[in-house]
Amino acid sequence: MLHGAGVLRIDHLPPLHGHLRVPSAALLPPLAFAALAVAALPALVTRLRFGAALLVSYGAALAWAVLLASSGEGLAWPFTHRQEYLAVLPAVGGDPLGWLASFTERLPAYPTHVRGHPPLPVLVLWVLARVGLPGPLPAALLAVATGCSATVAVALTVRRVAGEEAARRALPYLALTPAAVWIATTMDAFFAGVGAWGVALLVRGGTGGGLPGVLYGAAAGVLLGALPYLSYGLVPYLLVPVVAAVAVRVTRAAVVGCLVGAAAVTAAFAAGGFRWPAGVAATHVEWAADPGAARPYLYFLVANLAVLALLTGPATAAGLAVLTDRAAAVPAVPVGRTVARRVIAVGRTIAGRVVPVGRTVAGPVIPVGRVPNRLGAAAGPVRWPRGGVGALVAAAAVAVLALDVSGVTRGEVERIWVPYAVWISLAATAVPGRRWLAAQAAIGLLLQGLVLSPW
Repeated sequence: MLHGAGVLRIDHLPPLHGHLRVPSAALLPPLAFAALAVAALPALVTRLRFGAALLVSYGAALAWAVLLASSGEGLAWPFTHRQEYLAVLPAVGGDPLGWLASFTERLPAYPTHVRGHPPLPVLVLWVLARVGLPGPLPAALLAVATGCSATVAVALTVRRVAGEEAARRALPYLALTPAAVWIATTMDAFFAGVGAWGVALLVRGGTGGGLPGVLYGAAAGVLLGALPYLSYGLVPYLLVPVVAAVAVRVTRAAVVGCLVGAAAVTAAFAAGGFRWPAGVAATHVEWAADPGAARPYLYFLVANLAVLALLTGPATAAGLAVLTDRAAAVPAVPVGRTVARRVIAVGRTIAGRVVPVGRTVAGPVIPVGRVPNRLGAAAGPVRWPRGGVGALVAAAAVAVLALDVSGVTRGEVERIWVPYAVWISLAATAVPGRRWLAAQAAIGLLLQGLVLSPW
């Protein structure tokens, strides 16, 4: 109705930003790969050593994204658009610091994507060109390689937060995510990889003190501190590393290192003449003058979440329903507190025997920090690590809701949601099974086959 009334003038296939098209035979290679991956990947990631499972999953994610993109207009096609970042590289020339200092002042003259973002994406592509890799194809390869590496980074984080079993369960869903339709074609995939590795480094070194903890924290801080300079929409994303850090109880050394690393990024941009608050203000002026700002707020408040549902797939929706039901049915109990005269402690039975995380205790499985009923008996096949996964999913979901409610993301969120989708997709681990994995792949194929997207 809104489209017919002319309210959605720039959206031809709402809530998606694109056009409807007829699928072609070019979808056969990704279809064949999806069938093979659904059949083989779950078993492989279960049986292989964890490092090998990560490599196989990364390879599967790369193949899935590249095959999907190649079945359409090609891997590099979106980067050739005149509104993309590459179009402004001639303005940078041989003076990136001069360009950076004048970025806010000259913002109205730049292409759409540059006007909607901080300067760091352009500088990344400028460096890529300077090292001998100019043009759309190297930019696309950087995006897909970094974006797909989020599969590994997220799994490493889950391993620290919730155990190796949970990480192995997540790998097939991360590799065959429907979001791969946009991972191979946008710089937002690069943002997703940077953010995911920032979180992974923080939790990797955050449990050790001394110099290693500081170094891991500093590396994480540089990556996480770069996020607001890659996209203004990634500020809420910083809730994810905060929740992950709390979950693994990172050391003070890692926290200090992370803060120093993030501060160094801010100081570097300030020294180069770019002030982040001034950039936000200038971008908001450009956004307010864009046709996208006239889109109806209430419609896109819901439509944006519908797009997120497409990116994360039906398995994620089912998993969110399961996790939500469990959260509502199970009262939270702090770890180590007594419930019905029983102590629930991480890695220990009520009787005091040490039990590895994820093992049963006298039959039932007790989630970390929770007791399903007054007697301490577990309700259903819930394992210890799942609470940690739920916390990561909840952090990403809250961040998305904050952006959605803000009203600055009215449509065209297929790209914007990619960094968040990789974390929210972890909810799919609550409903494991090849049928759900097949449903994920099917949504990716349908999106690629039916939607002609500018990205």
